[in-house]
Amino acid sequence: MATDPEKAAFKWTASAISTDGSDESLSVGLQISKESENEIKYRTCSWQKTAALLFSEYICLAMVSFPWSFSVLGLVPGVIVTVAVASSCLYTSLILGRFCMKHPEMRDICDIGQYLFGGSRLAYNLTAMMFILNNIFIQGLHVLTGSKYLNTMSNSAECTITFGVITSIICFLVSLPRTLNQMSGLGVFSAATMGIAVLLTMIFAGIQSEPFGFVEGVKPLVTAFPVAGTTYISGMSAFLNITYTLVGQATIPSFIAEMKNPKDFPKALWAIAIAEVITYSLCGAIVYHFVGNQYVTAPAFGSLQPVFKKIAFSFALPTIFFLGALYSSVSARFIFFRIFRDSHHRHSNTLLGWSTWIGIVAATWVGAWIIAEIIPFFSDMLSVMSSLFGMFIFWAMAYLTLYPGKSKWDGPLRSAETLMNYGFIVLGAYITVAGTYTSIESIIQSYQAQEVGGVFTCASNAL
Repeated sequence: MATDPEKAAFKWTASAISTDGSDESLSVGLQISKESENEIKYRTCSWQKTAALLFSEYICLAMVSFPWSFSVLGLVPGVIVTVAVASSCLYTSLILGRFCMKHPEMRDICDIGQYLFGGSRLAYNLTAMMFILNNIFIQGLHVLTGSKYLNTMSNSAECTITFGVITSIICFLVSLPRTLNQMSGLGVFSAATMGIAVLLTMIFAGIQSEPFGFVEGVKPLVTAFPVAGTTYISGMSAFLNITYTLVGQATIPSFIAEMKNPKDFPKALWAIAIAEVITYSLCGAIVYHFVGNQYVTAPAFGSLQPVFKKIAFSFALPTIFFLGALYSSVSARFIFFRIFRDSHHRHSNTLLGWSTWIGIVAATWVGAWIIAEIIPFFSDMLSVMSSLFGMFIFWAMAYLTLYPGKSKWDGPLRSAETLMNYGFIVLGAYITVAGTYTSIESIIQSYQAQEVGGVFTCASNAL
């Protein structure tokens, strides 16, 4: 049970939050006050800890695929697309934050999906399915990268499938904490080490004598715009790689639902938005400049000479384990809360509660391992996730519910903003339809070109 000092601290926080008298603040304050009696408390994250979770989500493995995207799009379009998508994601995330603050009773994107579609239970279930699949795909990406790391670092004859199992088990153990507050410290460490990995990749790309796989007489080719013959499928795949890395809003409602004061969320969001534009653009441009079109890989560690590759890749290891665990935790929390809606198992240290939590987490990692074996290539998995689970339509609809009826056309600026959000709906539909087509076609072409050994293969996938 909570101690008296803990109860007092929670009640003081609830009182402080509700001083402005708004319905939203009163609702959050009531939730915190109710939790003061619980063994496991959820609304405990400060904005700094929420920022740490966001940093761990965005300073991630996918950013080392940016040099490959830049090699397809060209240097100039690559930077433009990065800034444009980042700006769009910042804006839509701010809209989503305002929506969540207006509706603090909503704990995840599935609650929002049901609300946006008129309370439809079908909308709730479909959103839940897509939400869980999105998170498991991201976990699968980390299982895939973990097996790549273990194959790259070792000369063992172990089967790649075994390395995937090892990665899944480690990630499963990291996923076990029940609250995001408990995971925020690991998030800081994950983001810091991933930042070092990216910095080292840029430095090593510049100081190495030539990229890995260099062919004598074939100097790295760097272009400002796409090279002649660039196909729609490859260009769309590069765009989706960038989009996936920046479109991480599906977890934002879950993060806000555990904040002590959700009104502080924009502080966390602006901190990560500024950092991601700078780091993504620099990583993409600098590494691409030194390795060129012929030698670039996704992830970019593969473009480095063996010693440099192993050093930089090793600093990404905490992110491989933690970020997948974060998505597993968010998925497990959603399922766990639905199983124990009003039960004391939801917020108490009971045998049934912990057994159920552990079982759900384990199930997500089994699913992730299966996906990693079915789609065993980095860039195409990013493209699939971006096209299937892009959420621009959701955030535009959230805006339209914040300004119902004629209020959305109240003045030139509001009207322009409304038109922009209708544009996001069109963009979201385009990404889903065209992106899914190009992603599947790219996967088919990868198998036809024998760029991968096949599904559930023991063949090494080392960089």
